[in-house]
Amino acid sequence: MADRDEVQGKLCDIDHRRPAVVRVTVIENGQRRTLNVCREHYAELRARQASPFESLFSGFGGGFRDDLLGGFFDEGGAGEAPLDAGGMGEAPVGGARRARGDGGTSAPRRAGGRGRGAGPARESVDLTDYMSDQAEEILQAAARTAAEWGSREVDSEHLLFALADNDVVQAILGRFKLSPDELKRQVQEVSPKRERKGARPEGGIGVSPRVKAALLAAFNASRDMGHSYLGPEHLLIGLAAEEGLASDLLRRYGLTPEALRQQTVRVVGKGAEEGRVEGKSETPNLDKVSRDLTALAKQGKLDPVIGRAQEIETVIEILSRRKKNNPVLIGEPGVGKTAIVEGLAQRMLAGEVPEPLRGKRVVELIVTSLVAGTQYRGQFEERVKQLLEEISAQQDNLILFIDELHTIVGAGATGGEGGLDIANAFKPMLARGELHLIGATTLNEYQKHVEKDAALERRFQPVLVSEPTVEQTIIILQGLRDVLEAHHKVTILEEAIVAAAELSDRYIRGRYLPDKAIDIIDQAAARVRLRSTSRPVDLVEADAALQQVKRERDYAR
Repeated sequence: MADRDEVQGKLCDIDHRRPAVVRVTVIENGQRRTLNVCREHYAELRARQASPFESLFSGFGGGFRDDLLGGFFDEGGAGEAPLDAGGMGEAPVGGARRARGDGGTSAPRRAGGRGRGAGPARESVDLTDYMSDQAEEILQAAARTAAEWGSREVDSEHLLFALADNDVVQAILGRFKLSPDELKRQVQEVSPKRERKGARPEGGIGVSPRVKAALLAAFNASRDMGHSYLGPEHLLIGLAAEEGLASDLLRRYGLTPEALRQQTVRVVGKGAEEGRVEGKSETPNLDKVSRDLTALAKQGKLDPVIGRAQEIETVIEILSRRKKNNPVLIGEPGVGKTAIVEGLAQRMLAGEVPEPLRGKRVVELIVTSLVAGTQYRGQFEERVKQLLEEISAQQDNLILFIDELHTIVGAGATGGEGGLDIANAFKPMLARGELHLIGATTLNEYQKHVEKDAALERRFQPVLVSEPTVEQTIIILQGLRDVLEAHHKVTILEEAIVAAAELSDRYIRGRYLPDKAIDIIDQAAARVRLRSTSRPVDLVEADAALQQVKRERDYAR
């Protein structure tokens, strides 16, 4: 997403008449390109945008995304390229879909994916990179089943019904003495009869929060088992791990997630990574006081990053420089500075960075952990010395990230004026170019602490991170919708997303978008989930009052 100042004053690149309000990224002839889009075209795009998870079911009925853009670019001749929406369930920028094979379970997608869909650029793990042909066919079959039964969304029972026809799943079921036909019959019996109308519902098929959670659980199961693909066997484990009709039915026959993992290993074998013994870490001391963002990105544990493509590109440019190649992100709390670094880690994992940055680890140093327990000057100096030796030895493979960069000034100093602190320890390495460092702090703290230290300040290249607009925040919330729905097991409506962005901007002061809007959606979803699984507060209080009356009556006897 562009900064406000970069978009303001520009015309929409589609019709060349209306003022632009938001910037999106497109792929044209395999090249990344940014477009400034007006409010009207943005609204049209948002109305037609499908969920990243829904795009996984795109083979049904001509595809959820058939004619998705429908000549969206015809007016201004901006090209035929689809807007890049590389998030969870969608392809990263610049990739090409591999040729379809014979549907083998062990045939994952080549990194790069398909690049289908519409929306702003995302940085996240791409499920389609790992989805086998058989798994995708099953998802499309589940969408057909949902439509035939008159459901407006694909739910866990539809996915389980489709899985029962797969050879690998049938082999796993056989180890539990459960026939596929019996499983399908049970699914049909427990599925809500009211949904079966025999016709495809108008408006297309959505994806339930339970299925989204199951897809994430399936991906994690694949990673845990050391497999390099996401196949039908992992979808079965994912269904068993999440609540719903499918999970209840599977557990009735003893098909728990752990039992399914054991039988899956017997049927398809272990992955190459599962049995591999982890070698000795090259940075054991750094590992104790840090968080490996690249490893978290590989495990799919980082949220998708939407709308910060421009800032990520700027960070990559600075890191690629020969001199003064240490960016510092400066912006108000909650505008997404840390998310930019997480997006960088995800992009590096996908190989979408220049050659000098490929293969590097992005590691977040936890300053408080480094200082903790060092009561005396010698303890801190020894710990810093060991840390610097490891960093120096791994300088070609490591990018260090320090959130709240200003905290390193004076951190660990015990001897008064001139005492050693982390900033002073890092200065020589920064001067020699032995340390790639990304910092993040607020403008006030940067001016107060970093700018005053001229030797430290000249080692960094500032990158200003502005607060996103309400329109940009809506796009960010749409990108996080799948993750939040999967976590809370609720459906988040488009109206709720728009209201969260607009009302938080209007009424919440002292905080910044998108953080305050994300918090509102997160809290609202948690509250809805709580109300659906617990008794109302009034009932709890009434019950407590009743128990008190009973205790008083017993004491009176």
